[in-house]
Amino acid sequence: MTVDVAVLVSAAAGRGRAGTVSATVLEALRRGGLTPTVLAATTRAEAERAAAAAVAAGTAAVVAVGGDGAAHAALQAVAGTGTPLAVVPAGTGNDLALALGVPPEPVAAATAAAADLREGAVRTLDAGRTGARWWATVLCCGFDSAVTDRANRLRWPRGPRRYDVAILAELARLRPREVTLTLDGEPRTLPVTLVAVGNTAWYGGGMRVCPDADPADGLLDVTVVGPVTRRELVATRPRLTAGTHVAHPAVTVHRAARVELAGAGLTTCADGEPVAALPVVAEAVSGALRVVGSARP
Repeated sequence: MTVDVAVLVSAAAGRGRAGTVSATVLEALRRGGLTPTVLAATTRAEAERAAAAAVAAGTAAVVAVGGDGAAHAALQAVAGTGTPLAVVPAGTGNDLALALGVPPEPVAAATAAAADLREGAVRTLDAGRTGARWWATVLCCGFDSAVTDRANRLRWPRGPRRYDVAILAELARLRPREVTLTLDGEPRTLPVTLVAVGNTAWYGGGMRVCPDADPADGLLDVTVVGPVTRRELVATRPRLTAGTHVAHPAVTVHRAARVELAGAGLTTCADGEPVAALPVVAEAVSGALRVVGSARP
């Protein structure tokens, strides 16, 4: 007996890597006993509509082949439905795959997803929600959202190095911004360089910005970086990758189920995708996401 799954391929992800590996990924799914149907989509809106139609038709799972953008599109269809999401990393930033412990090689990830789906190895996790948008990893505003936006517009270099180039470009514009941060109804107004609201730990291609975030605790971790110099921000970059930046005196960490952000001229990104301009509300929705795969180190 085979299992029917919908496959959403972001062919442009990873500067074309997802499209290149899609045939071998599909073959790996078939070898694993699945019957994959590739969803026709060339834009994010088309991808979301196609995934939603597949979920409504009763697909056993949606498999997102690409980076965090592909997973984000699939998430809009599966969150809150009970239909599980499987992630096959083949993009520039694969932070959700990293958080889920998915094998980093696409064929290995597809093989593992097929085995887990046939064995019923599905986990229930939280998802973030901002307005009508669902997100799985980190919602950010300030310096980091500006970096994400610039990285998405860059055509060179490929891979995570794009984020490094975007960081250098945005450093020239660095200045603290006043933000009103309300955590579970308690407001505070403060100058910030960036705010990261994490359902999971990683963003920006492997930076552990919310190192203790747990996507099964019903809460969001909030990392706030106050005013810092360009030199301090550059020096903190390696610590972001390790997650040790939280010991810096300019950094505070909070935890809340509902996070409100307000401030002039600021926008937010989540899963590396644009979400909305401030003011926004981010909420942790317990048990909203089912993911294929047993936990792996």
